[in-house]
Amino acid sequence: MLGLRAHSGWAALVAVGGSALAPEVVDRRRIEMADDPEAKQPYHAVEDLPMPKAAAELARLSRQARERAAAALGAALQDLRAEGYDVVRTVILAASGRPLPPLESVLASHALIHTADGEHFRDALAAASEGHRLPVTRIREKELRAQAEAALRRPASDLQAAVTAWGKALGPPWTQDQKLSALGAWTALADPKY
Repeated sequence: MLGLRAHSGWAALVAVGGSALAPEVVDRRRIEMADDPEAKQPYHAVEDLPMPKAAAELARLSRQARERAAAALGAALQDLRAEGYDVVRTVILAASGRPLPPLESVLASHALIHTADGEHFRDALAAASEGHRLPVTRIREKELRAQAEAALRRPASDLQAAVTAWGKALGPPWTQDQKLSALGAWTALADPKY
């Protein structure tokens, strides 16, 4: 299972293998999806453009992010398969999960621009995963601990301690990005509905 947590222009990827009772982190890396300031914050970059130009530029930046995500994800999958792992699903940590309003409304609200920038990269990761024939599950980040607790049948504090311990054994980087990505992948490993 792959767990992904997106940021502006990149995502943390953690691959968890084994079983739900004996999981192990088998890979972790950074997925780059943008290489310049405009591409890293696409909605911010177009907020002052006329609507047709803004839409066209967003479409271009979306294609670019999807292509970069697909290439980076493909490299990770190739490495994992070469080591004998069969990746079967991607878990993408989501924000609120509410659909965005029309582009005009997004660009009129600074808060929605931030939300849209995040969705831009989560959508790129989903498209890349689907392009590699991996089903995608989105789990709202604020619900992850409760869903993990239910799927793994262990208290959230035990799960958090286990994920933290993985990082101690692996060494840096093991920030909140990797921890949440790992927990998302472990949750999906435990429950086929994900």
